Amino acid sequence: MEVTSSGSAGVWYEVITFGAPADHHYGFKHGGLKRLVSKHSRHRNRSTSYSRDESFRARDLLVSVSHLQPLIFGLAEELLSISLEPRASELLQVLDGLSQQVNRFVHALKDELVKSALLAIHCERASHCSGSHAHSNGLLCEGSPPDPEGRPEVEYNEEDWDLTWTNVAKSLNCIIAMVDRLLGREPHLQEQPPAERQDNSEDSKSYNTASPCSSSEFSWQEQLLPLVITLRDCVREAVAKARTAMTFVVLQEAVGATMTHGPAKMLHRRHAVFSQALSAVVCGFVLKLYGGLEDPEFQRQLLSVGILVQFEGLLSTYGEEVGMLEDMEVGVADLRSVVFKVTEAKTDQLKDLLPILRGTWGCFVVEVPLPPETFSSLLEELKAGCLIRVESILFNIGINQQQSVAERFGDSSLQESVNLQSCERLRAYCDALRDALPHTAGIQSLSESLSSLDRSLEAKKRKNVEVLWIAASVCRSVNGVRLTSCKSAKDRTAMSVTLEQCQILREHHSLSQQHFSTSLDCMRRWVSVSARVPPSSSSSSLSASFASSSRSFSLMFGFLSSFVSFLCLLVSHLHAYAPPDLVCPGGRCWAATPTQGSLFLA
Repeated sequence: MEVTSSGSAGVWYEVITFGAPADHHYGFKHGGLKRLVSKHSRHRNRSTSYSRDESFRARDLLVSVSHLQPLIFGLAEELLSISLEPRASELLQVLDGLSQQVNRFVHALKDELVKSALLAIHCERASHCSGSHAHSNGLLCEGSPPDPEGRPEVEYNEEDWDLTWTNVAKSLNCIIAMVDRLLGREPHLQEQPPAERQDNSEDSKSYNTASPCSSSEFSWQEQLLPLVITLRDCVREAVAKARTAMTFVVLQEAVGATMTHGPAKMLHRRHAVFSQALSAVVCGFVLKLYGGLEDPEFQRQLLSVGILVQFEGLLSTYGEEVGMLEDMEVGVADLRSVVFKVTEAKTDQLKDLLPILRGTWGCFVVEVPLPPETFSSLLEELKAGCLIRVESILFNIGINQQQSVAERFGDSSLQESVNLQSCERLRAYCDALRDALPHTAGIQSLSESLSSLDRSLEAKKRKNVEVLWIAASVCRSVNGVRLTSCKSAKDRTAMSVTLEQCQILREHHSLSQQHFSTSLDCMRRWVSVSARVPPSSSSSSLSASFASSSRSFSLMFGFLSSFVSFLCLLVSHLHAYAPPDLVCPGGRCWAATPTQGSLFLA
């Protein structure tokens, strides 16, 4: 909207409107993003997670076990083969090699990570006994059938794993003791702690005394065979448990890395909502940036505290619009991880002026190229590439008939919590701005407006649109970006923005109260608006033109559709989501037509 009066230059007001950023493709049967993210967080907290270092340790242990098992089995077979025709030197040599490999095997299995993983697996299995359980990936599976055989859950003993690898060491010592007896030598056990050495000594004595048969009655191979079979069985059992445990660790780390933001369906939904919200924010930022090229104070504000982006929602808290509001809340919060960077374009051609999206999810950087002549007017810090952060807030007040039903028979707590949190963030932004730039025009008077906003929120009145009016006033006072939306940016949005435009004319351009209703009716009734209304305290006329005439922002709107498409493609396999209609009937894009023309209103 451009407002002009005789003897003064025109004043521009940008209000961007778009449909609520929500994922209509998946629908809202199970709620919106806030509910889905909350549910996923609860399930993820119940599941076991491992770090990347632990995953690397698990992979190394899997490799070691896979390498050592065939070596141990091969040496054991070789030991039996040599025992057919006893050759003491070769037998001792093979036995020494077998001892070395078994010791390496046992040393690898002593890792506490295996023990903790086996306990975690048991806990996951124990959860299967209930009607619903959490899988290892954190997803909830309803109606899990109980054990069909009705077997009771076996209690897990944490010492079972210690017994498993200890049995491998004991089996080796029994083989060593048997070979020493066959060779007529004193039993020689592997170096172990005193307690284990005593146990293994007893085991070896039992093998020495349990079989009264002499070597003449049975061949050496026949006497070694049961001990080798026992060793194999113990190694197989240890390998099976270690592989299960380490595979669990590796998979849990991979699941934790890929499912940080939720399952694929929820992640797609989050990206779809984010892309819609980001497109509108980029549009508003470019408009504000071009409008503040000659305002060093505004540029210093961008450097010190960033840009404030206020979303004004008109969604009800009833039916599907509750899910839309939940989507919108998460999408607006995700915008706080976005930063802007102003760059110098190579030429003035449109293809070189398209914003560029860089980075990954959670740390996106939007580069906004400016023509060389325009870029030269910026502060040196902005020219050097200083990042501009985004402080996004959302105020929502339902105003339709469904909101009346929700306030009488439903629940509007979601709206209340969203508004309270946004009020806190708005106050924090204003305080930071006051501390950084205390001499900014109007900054000292914001305290009163913020106090009025607090009182309006505490009043908890039905359809309290005063909250939106005060928030919009504060946003404009700090040169913030304002975006207005309802479900589809038609009826409710058009009613809101036309009322806002008339309020601006009354508060800042002396529109008389007796002509307020006439102007508002004119803006809502006629398709093209170019009104000349008398102000309240001057004989000069006031002209309000609601069409983009002398100032063209084709830069922004020319790139917007391709930007949304590029964003949706970049953030992981999204469905084809239509970008927000920024130029269409129903007042969806206020003062944003790329060429001179009429503004369409509902």
